Amino acid sequence: MLDILIHNAHFLLLGQYPNGPVGGLALTLILALLGLAFALPLGLLLALCRVSPYRVLSVPSTALVYIVRGVPLVMLVFWSYFLVPGLIGHLVSAFTTLVVTLVIYQAAYLSEIVRAGIESLPKGQTESARSLGMSYGATMRHVILPQALYNMLPSILSQCVSTVKDTSIGYVISVQELTFSAQQVNASLLTQPFQVFFILALTYFVVCYTLTQCAHVIERRIAHRRASGKMQDVRSVINDSILQS
Repeated sequence: MLDILIHNAHFLLLGQYPNGPVGGLALTLILALLGLAFALPLGLLLALCRVSPYRVLSVPSTALVYIVRGVPLVMLVFWSYFLVPGLIGHLVSAFTTLVVTLVIYQAAYLSEIVRAGIESLPKGQTESARSLGMSYGATMRHVILPQALYNMLPSILSQCVSTVKDTSIGYVISVQELTFSAQQVNASLLTQPFQVFFILALTYFVVCYTLTQCAHVIERRIAHRRASGKMQDVRSVINDSILQS
C-alpha cells in the first residue's frame, strides 16, 4: 500500500498538474470551497425568505428547500448534467455542472441551519427592535442575523465537512476529483482495489476529521464565551443587589 501511495501521490493530490488540468485532492478542495462560497449567501437568502412574513417569498423558498432536500444528490447531478444543456442550448462542462449542483444542494441545507438559528432567538428581540422604529430588514441585518450566524457557526462548519464528501459524486460525470483519480489508479493497477480505496477512504477521513476538530474548537470557544457572559450578568445582578441594600 505504501508503494502505491509513493508512486501515485502526485496524481492523487494534484492530478495531471502542471502538465494537465488540476485534479485529485486539490480539485476536491477547490470544488468544496467554490460550492460553499456561493452556497452560503444563497442559503442565507433562502433562510430569510423562509422566515419572511410575506408568503410570496416564504412559499416558493420553502418548496425549493423541500424539493432539493428530498432528492438524492446524484439525481440533482444527473438533472443538471442532462437537463441544463437542453434548456440553455449549449453544453456545460462537468466541473461547472458539479459546482452549480453543490451550490444548490448545500444552500438548501445551510438555509435550514440559519433558519433554525433565527427561530431559536427570543421573539422579544425582534419586537424590541421593531418598537424602536427599525424596519424588518434592518432588524434582521443588525440584530437577528449576527446572533443567529454566531450561534450556528459550528453547524455551518459541520456542513462544510459534508460538502467535501459530497464532491465525490462528481465521479459519475467524470469530474477528475479525488474519487475519480483513485479509480484511475485502480484501473491502472487492476489487482489492488482494496489498497487503493483504503488510501482514498483514509484521505477523506484525515481531511474531514481535521475540519471536524476545527468545528469542535470553535464550538467550545462559543460555549466558553456564553458562559463568561452569563457569569458577568450574574455578577452584575449581585452587585446591583448589594448597592441597593
